[in-house]
Order: sequence, then C-alpha cells, then structure tokens
Amino acid sequence: MAVLRGCLVALSLLIIIFQESVVLVCYGGITSTFVRQPEKTMDMPLNSDVFKVPHGYNAPQQLHITQGDHEGRAVIVSWVTPDEAGSSTVLYWKENTKYRFSAKGAVLRYKFYNYTSGYIHHCTVKNLEFDTKYYYLVGVGGTTRQFWFRTPPRVGPDVPYTFGLIGDLGQSYDSNRTLAHYETNPAKGQTVLFVGDLSYADNYSFHDNRRWDTWGRFVERSVAYQPWIWTAGNHEIDFLPENGETVPFKPFKRRYHVPYKASGSTAPFGTRSRELRRTSLYYHHILHMENTLLSLNGLKRSFQRLIGHVHAYERSERVSNIAYNIVNGICTPVKDQSAPVYITIGDGGNLEGLATNMTYPQPKYSAFREASFGHAIFDIKNRTHAYYSWHRNEDGVAIPADSLWFFNRHWYPENESTVFAS
Repeated sequence: MAVLRGCLVALSLLIIIFQESVVLVCYGGITSTFVRQPEKTMDMPLNSDVFKVPHGYNAPQQLHITQGDHEGRAVIVSWVTPDEAGSSTVLYWKENTKYRFSAKGAVLRYKFYNYTSGYIHHCTVKNLEFDTKYYYLVGVGGTTRQFWFRTPPRVGPDVPYTFGLIGDLGQSYDSNRTLAHYETNPAKGQTVLFVGDLSYADNYSFHDNRRWDTWGRFVERSVAYQPWIWTAGNHEIDFLPENGETVPFKPFKRRYHVPYKASGSTAPFGTRSRELRRTSLYYHHILHMENTLLSLNGLKRSFQRLIGHVHAYERSERVSNIAYNIVNGICTPVKDQSAPVYITIGDGGNLEGLATNMTYPQPKYSAFREASFGHAIFDIKNRTHAYYSWHRNEDGVAIPADSLWFFNRHWYPENESTVFAS
C-alpha cells in the first residue's frame, strides 16, 4: 500500500541517504554526551502481555499489511490462524459506507526443524481509492477481527507524506519501548520503512520459530493499521544446515509477502514502484530506494540507499572519496554536497544490545553519533523541503535528539550547508 512517497530509510542500520539536495548538516562531529542507564537488554518472556493470543477459537492473529501494487491502490493483508485454515477472505469497506467488498487470498504452512507453522494467509486487496480510510475484517465464518488503514494520497509535487524509520527491532523490553515511543510520537509516520532484522528468532536454539509468532503478535498493534515496508536482514536468513534447514529466508518469505512481481523483480525481498524502488541484499542489510515517486513528490533526482547492521545511531556528513582509484591511495573522505548522508539506525532495541565501542577520536565524516535505542521520522513537506528527526527512547515523544532539513536542489537551489543537531 503506501507506496512510499519520497522514500527514506530502511535496512537495519546504515541508512544511506543519497540525495542531490542540500542539507543543514554539521561539520565538526558530535558524540552525544547522553549516558544511557547500563542495563542488559533482555527479550520479553513468552507469556508477556504483548504476545497475548487473541480470544476465540482459531482467532486470526499476527495481522500485518504492506503495500500491494505498483501504484499505491492495493494492500497485502496477512495473518495467521492457529488451529485450522478457515477462510482466506478479507471483507473491506470505506469509512461511513455500508457496502462491503470482498477479496479472496491463499493460505500456506511451513515446517522448520521441529516447528510447524500455523495457517498463514495472504490476501491482496485491490482497486482502492487514494487517501481513503478503509475498515477490514478477517476470520470470516469463524472468530472475526476488525482493523482499519488509510491509503496514501495521489502522488503530486507538493503532497506531504511521513515515514517512520525503524530497524533491528527484535522483541526485548527495549523493543517494546521503541515501538511505544514511535506510536506516541505526534509526528508518527503514515508508513514505516523497516530496515531489516525482525524477530531475532535465530538467536534461539534451532532458530525457535515460536519467536516469529510472538514477534508477529507484538508488532500487530501498529502494522495492522499502517503499512510496514519490509527489507530482509541477516537475521532473516535462518540457515541451519546441520538440522536440515538449507533454504535461506524460509520463515521470512512465507510470513512477509511484498509485491515484487508487480515491479518486475524476481526476488521477494523488496519492491519497486513509481514511488519506491527497493532492492534488498540480505548480506548487507540494504534497502535501495530510488527516485520516481520522489521526483513526483518533490525530491527530484534524489535517491536513497539504506544500509545497516550496527545497533546504535549515527549520521554522517556529506562526504565522498571519488578521487580514490585503488592505485593512487587517496581514500580520505572530503566534503561533497553531491554525496549522500549516511544514517545508521539499527537501534530498535533487540536482545543483542547496543554497539557501544566507537572509534576515537570521532572521524571527521561523522556528524552525530550516540549508543541509544530509538526511531526516526522522515517528513516530506513539499517539493522543496523534508525534515528528518531521530528520537531516543528516553526522551519525550516530541523531542528530537538529532535532526536536519533536506533541501531539494532542483526546486530550491540552496547551497549552504551548516551544522544542525539538537
């Protein structure tokens, strides 16, 4: 669905934000003086309330939606029924109307070592109207559950759109704080760009796939109501040949569908559209978002490449080393306004904890860095301006710990670059 307008973010940590636009960025680098309380990051136990199974026989659970087509007029609705297949039909209707439409999906199951999944349903709801609130219901013929979502607005040069940026979430107590912090942020995104590493089930013996189920129930409170755009990370590989599991990404590919065929892609790890072109290389945690919607939505000729995998936050200066050609040995980054800003945002809160070992002195290319958990917001205002902010969990919901303005060089040819960090 929310065919990403103006894209930004993804992959588990290093968000490389390529943009031929000007940013209010700093030269000089800041290592945050904020000191997070030293406490071990721990996963929530299986009986935590955030993992609670919904009431009713065979009640649908782990509801999640994502964009469903090339244009932004479809969503993929996915859920699990634990006891029997039941119906794969989705009923949906526009707000303030009584007439209900229906769409029929498909169901599958999979086995992973000694685990057998529930019945996993995927249903694509098509021909939706732009910028419209829809209600939808699953579990037809049995225990039903109802949710809602809003479709994105029609693409235009001054149409605003906001993305939430989350990576390496996991299902720890800190993960819960990150998700709650995002949910209560007044600037909460209309769509989440998820930068990879979802459940961290592979950190358990035999890649305990029950942790895929608990993670699905944990994030349902957000992803059942707004699209999360997925990218696979290294923790989605789930390769366990010593126990007969030799097909990489088996749980991820069966649980989290993306509309890759609609964009002409051959691999189910991302999607390209008029508004978002996304390519995920699992071994680098890469989300590659290029143009199109951006050019239509105001970020002309800009493109972002999001890479990640470090459990901390850092934002770079605009630097490049284009003089380097292996032979000359000139590999020192220099200031370059045509270069990307790199943002590491693998700070969702997973049980592996924070990456606290940093290089000292702080490299000149590093503008701001901090070992804390949090999330970010990328708010596209119009064809000329977009506002980016990062929010650490310990702060109030409206307080950015780091932020900067992106200027669109095509529509707003401002060449000044200055320090700006909250």
